[in-house]
Amino acid sequence: MKPLSFKRHRYPADVIRYAVWLYFRFSLSLRDVEELLAQRGIEVSYETIRCWTIKFGPLIARRLKKRRPVPSPRWHLDEVVCSIGGRRMYVWRAVDDEGEVLDLVVQKRRDHSAALALLKRLLRNQPVEPQAIVTDGLASYRSALRELELDHLHRPGRLRENNRAENSHLPIRRRERQQQLFKSQASAQRFLTTHAAIYNTFYTQRHLINRSTLRRFRAVANTAWVAATA
Repeated sequence: MKPLSFKRHRYPADVIRYAVWLYFRFSLSLRDVEELLAQRGIEVSYETIRCWTIKFGPLIARRLKKRRPVPSPRWHLDEVVCSIGGRRMYVWRAVDDEGEVLDLVVQKRRDHSAALALLKRLLRNQPVEPQAIVTDGLASYRSALRELELDHLHRPGRLRENNRAENSHLPIRRRERQQQLFKSQASAQRFLTTHAAIYNTFYTQRHLINRSTLRRFRAVANTAWVAATA
């Protein structure tokens, strides 16, 4: 991959990288990032930071995604309702059984065609064939999997069986509140896709590992970030 180009930008590349990392890595608003940079003696407006996140965020996300290991073939699918631009929309998401966000798509409906769009996107973009697809009781998943001749892999979740997907919505809810709701379908899709790639890179199940393992995971994540933003 070609190096990222930071030409014709007033600020150094390290400042831009750091601002983009802060915004997507933590539940911060653009004004919060502006304040953090100002505390370090870097005067930059939140509108400039917004332009950086729009320009460089998706590029970095694609680079990070290419460096990720092959995910688990056991997929968990779920959808969550969001208010976007004053309209009721749905974020359809897929994660594996280790919490890795596989893909997501923001759609206006919660029906067969929407479920089919998510499944086709997954089958096209994932480097591994699914071995099991766990969903909730929504009938749209069943009909979409039947059309794709994957109904033999379907595992309709009951009670706690699809908690992996349900819990993965929590970071979205936190960012939704921080941003005071998403403004449009396109901006929500762009932000959530970028956020998912960065979340995957830095996500560690801290309650399941010891301190030395956590340090090693953090070092690997930081190495991947440096390589993706070079």
